[in-house]
Amino acid sequence: MPMVTIQITREGSTPDRTAATAEEKAALIKGASQLLLDVLNKPLDATFVVIEEVEMENWGWGGLPVAELRKKRQTNPK
Repeated sequence: MPMVTIQITREGSTPDRTAATAEEKAALIKGASQLLLDVLNKPLDATFVVIEEVEMENWGWGGLPVAELRKKRQTNPK
């Protein structure tokens, strides 16, 4: 019985939203479950998916909080 944990920052996919919608979360659950069925032949009813929303100030990458990293990338794109 596979268990998948998806971690996302607690923010919306558009500037006017502050969190992922129920529909977006349902799509993540469906997609992760389908992937395990397609790749490992794990039945949908045996797969558990947990979505953890992390506050942006608790998420970092490359030595920077994610908000600072994004600002840096906007001013200095690769």
